[in-house]
Amino acid sequence: MNVVVAFDHRGVHLREAVLDALGGNDILDLGTDTDAVRIDYPDKARELGEAIQRGEAERGVLVCGSGVGAAVAACKLTGIRAAVCHDTYSAHQGVEHDDMNVLCLGSEVVGPSLARELVDAFLNATFDGGDRYVARLVKVANMERTMKDGKGEITAA
Repeated sequence: MNVVVAFDHRGVHLREAVLDALGGNDILDLGTDTDAVRIDYPDKARELGEAIQRGEAERGVLVCGSGVGAAVAACKLTGIRAAVCHDTYSAHQGVEHDDMNVLCLGSEVVGPSLARELVDAFLNATFDGGDRYVARLVKVANMERTMKDGKGEITAA
């Protein structure tokens, strides 16, 4: 699988664990590899999301201090379905039911061992594709398309 990864200056503390968990996959590494310079999570979220939008990767792992900012920023990009997952159930269920394509982690929340487990659960999960899940994703896509100004109506599939 092609996987894109990105870290801000706080997320870099999980860098080695995440890269270790990605062994065997094709990795597009957007950095950073140091905490010496502040790197803002919205910038990394945009770079990672755009790589997925361009088809350079199927999934992404984005790490900041809590995972929250990374997820909020990544979800602003069309077609990006990002979530903070600090438990293995959410990491695989988010893919299976919600077709999550970006796993966001918090380096101040999880340690290296759990990070490896989360990445593994995320990458080994597949979207169920059931009618109810697809219908929900159609609603999400409609929201992306029609509610850019904060207004609009959610339409059915």
